Amino acid sequence: MAQNSSVSSISPVMATYGRFPVTLVKGKGSYVWDDQGTQFLDFTSGIATCNLGHVPDVVKAKLEEQLQSLWHCSNLYNIPNQEKLAALLTANSFGDQVFFCNSGAEANEAAIKLARRYSQKVKGTDSFQVVTFQQSFHGRTLATLSATGQEKIQQGFFPLVPGFRYLPFNDEKALEQLDKLKPAAVLLELIQGEGGVIPAKADWVKKLAKICEEKEILLMIDEIQTGVGRTGTLFAYEQYGITPDVISVAKGLGSGFPIGAIIAKEEAAKGFEPGTHGSTFGGNPLATAAGLATISHIVESKLLTKVNETSEYLEKQLKVLKEKYSFIKEIRGKGLLIGMVVDTNALGIVQKAIEHQLLLLTAGPNVVRILPPLTVSKEEINEFVTKLEKTFQSI
Repeated sequence: MAQNSSVSSISPVMATYGRFPVTLVKGKGSYVWDDQGTQFLDFTSGIATCNLGHVPDVVKAKLEEQLQSLWHCSNLYNIPNQEKLAALLTANSFGDQVFFCNSGAEANEAAIKLARRYSQKVKGTDSFQVVTFQQSFHGRTLATLSATGQEKIQQGFFPLVPGFRYLPFNDEKALEQLDKLKPAAVLLELIQGEGGVIPAKADWVKKLAKICEEKEILLMIDEIQTGVGRTGTLFAYEQYGITPDVISVAKGLGSGFPIGAIIAKEEAAKGFEPGTHGSTFGGNPLATAAGLATISHIVESKLLTKVNETSEYLEKQLKVLKEKYSFIKEIRGKGLLIGMVVDTNALGIVQKAIEHQLLLLTAGPNVVRILPPLTVSKEEINEFVTKLEKTFQSI
């Protein structure tokens, strides 16, 4: 390839993201600041990642402490923080063992590999298929976008990884196909985040879980966006009265420091043995220091009680706005993962909100996604409502 000797006008960063015209340089709590010193109220939390707000003191202190001793060592050696975090996660979930990686996509990739290997090497079957659901989103690696039930995510990446079937979400009749398909596993989001903030029906989830148990199909819950307190419990599955075999976790686990994990029952974890899966950086001392500080704080504080109180208050304020503005059709979600369904262009609302120093997200063409940090106060919710109304009035 010829060397480019001229000064290029294109960005040196690949254009994989449609970026908003804001350059963020600082954050604290529910607020971020741009390079011009403008303060924004951040109700995106880095897409459900900064669950304790920006630069939380409890995590910052542990990261600074770890920075003074050891940044990285390979998984060929024992890592104390990793063992402590795994113990904390299993003590506060259904799980027995944890595998650490770097992101949500890597966690779902690990779950898919675990399901296939458990089926073939532990159970001795030839089953490799994983059932997922239409409108789901499980990541952007080749396997996880193949698992995703949205064609727009898959376009241009064919051929996809084989072995995935997509059933209609929340459709009781569709579950009858599981008997015929005999999959190795089912991978489910209890609230479809990217798909439009659509909660699964409780009765449907219980029926699915019962079928999985009877047919010995691994039930794997994608908690990438719903986990780490986002819905008001440490993990969303707790609210559905089910016990999965595997869950995948990332986003909020490190309060912004990259880390992902799968948590599995002892039986399902038999799918992995030394040498069958791994990660260079997964679970390193820095990442697990961040995860340990984050989960310890959530478990030991009364934060989840506060999440339930503030989410109820936020929902009430949004319903007042729904009565006032006819283009708002529905408020849905759980905890502080909320979708505002509108019959206008959701992206237009998000773009306009920036002019009023408010950061929001979309979840499809007609859903505004609202993801404040779990630490958000009622005063900040009142400020959010004021900014949102100014946004509506300026459209």
